[in-house]
Amino acid sequence: MEKNLALGTGRRKTSIARVYLRNGKGNIVVNGKPAETYFSNPEHMFTVNQPLVITGNDGKFDIYINVKGGGVGGQAGACRHGISRVLVQFDGSNSSSLKANGFLTRDSRMVERKKYGRRGARRRFQFSKR
Repeated sequence: MEKNLALGTGRRKTSIARVYLRNGKGNIVVNGKPAETYFSNPEHMFTVNQPLVITGNDGKFDIYINVKGGGVGGQAGACRHGISRVLVQFDGSNSSSLKANGFLTRDSRMVERKKYGRRGARRRFQFSKR
């Protein structure tokens, strides 16, 4: 088994991604599938690749990701966060460019909980005067 160069955890909404960086040719594997297959939407694939393109590490490493929870968009964001953390752990000089683009910041926005007496988190039931 190949040795991991760095490990990182990425989070977004309710998704958590564990990211493993290894020497390789630029393959990204998500939950045992190629990333292009797992993230069929090109927008999600773009999100996952952003940290590699910005730091110029596109095609240098193999990245293995285990991601669970949430939807596909949240999982793509969690993968981006995890990849960014792994790249900083591997080489600290990547930190400034990733921080400038906001990839190292954990996006803390979550779905607000539903309150009692309401239809959703804030939506009220329709008012009837008569």
